[in-house]
Amino acid sequence: MTAAEKYVYHLLVTITAFMLAFGTIFYHFTEKWGLIDSYYFCVVTLATVGYGDLAPTTPAGKLFTTFYILVGIAILGAFVNAFTKRRGVKMRQKAENKHKQQ
Repeated sequence: MTAAEKYVYHLLVTITAFMLAFGTIFYHFTEKWGLIDSYYFCVVTLATVGYGDLAPTTPAGKLFTTFYILVGIAILGAFVNAFTKRRGVKMRQKAENKHKQQ
């Protein structure tokens, strides 16, 4: 894995964590939800599960959610792609090292 790929991976990890934290704080104060419920809503929303047990009721919450979904799913998709690629590289390297030892 190149240095640039490592940088992008770490950047995506940071951005994903920031998205979850920012969304959690936003919903906590805007929708008056507890921190656990706010975090849960963010994860369920970005994972596109959408159970429907929680839903924004304020106009600000509804508007924020539309942008949060569009931006968040794109970021989460990029993170999953980078994670899968990184995992594949590590597995390939492990297999090559094992093959060299034999």
